[in-house]
Amino acid sequence: MLLENKVAVIYGAGGSIGGAVARTFAREGARVFLAGRTQAKLDQVAQEIRSNGGRADTAVVDALDEQAVDEYVAAVVEQAGSLDISFNVIGYGDVQKPLLEISVEDFLKPIMNAMRAQFLTTRAAARHMVKRGSGVILAFGGGGPQTLPGLGGFKVALDAIEGLRRQWACELGRHGIRVVTLKTGGIIETLPADDFPGRDEIIAGIQQAALLNWTATLADVGNVAAFVASDQGRTLTATEVNISCGALMD
Repeated sequence: MLLENKVAVIYGAGGSIGGAVARTFAREGARVFLAGRTQAKLDQVAQEIRSNGGRADTAVVDALDEQAVDEYVAAVVEQAGSLDISFNVIGYGDVQKPLLEISVEDFLKPIMNAMRAQFLTTRAAARHMVKRGSGVILAFGGGGPQTLPGLGGFKVALDAIEGLRRQWACELGRHGIRVVTLKTGGIIETLPADDFPGRDEIIAGIQQAALLNWTATLADVGNVAAFVASDQGRTLTATEVNISCGALMD
């Protein structure tokens, strides 16, 4: 198994992407610690993992709270003995409107939330990983020149995460810690099942943008994340891993 005897913390584990990655990590042998804001959603993911023979612990953690994050990571390390993987995939509370129409508060909200959460969770993990001389930090979203109108501060937040990822990678590399971002061109399974205006157009846009005859699934995200976090991905750091099926060109 790719992640046998590894310990992983996943923030936003009650969401569709975080839950998919948690299930894959557990399937590949990792002990997963599921953090998020809604206990019921975390419990559902944990129960699925345990029913398949995996190991999962849950905790309600606010990834924007410095003290809460530091104390949580310290408790994980005390309980499990180490921390090998930290993956932050929380939502940033973005309001998507054209820039000419959005308030400054709504524009800045996802940028500030993304920077604060990614900085705090990475720093908390890195402090413990440095002592062991190894570790993997994963983020989700990815930057690049492609964007769409009406996204408010969301795309700016993703680009900011990439700047932070580069900075962390160059400072943590000498300690054996890798820092990688995963990016997709959109995952159809994450769209609400209820019919809402524009849903069909969004799906068609995701499908049309892909260069292949398929688009990324939640299972794909989990599988790639497990590979990147494993020792088989040991050469990957300071980079994005593009799993957009060609929708996003590098």
